[in-house]
Amino acid sequence: METTRQYTCKNLLQELSDYLEGAMESPARSEIEAHLAKCPNCWVVCDTTKKTIQVFKGMEPYPLPEGVKGRLVKALEKKCSRAGQA
Repeated sequence: METTRQYTCKNLLQELSDYLEGAMESPARSEIEAHLAKCPNCWVVCDTTKKTIQVFKGMEPYPLPEGVKGRLVKALEKKCSRAGQA
């Protein structure tokens, strides 16, 4: 027997990416949509995020300024190495 859960705002935010990408099963998707229908704050967050993604998908890529790529890679390596130690 499948149980349904009440989505809280925190649950919705944790799963918003999967919801917007369509990578979510129907029962969970329906539950999120029910939460969005009654929670104006979450609806605004979801709608704004969806529109932001649409805007960025339509833009041409912008090259990173000189040196930024190297600093970004180093920062990500540092963060990943700290996460692996935890």
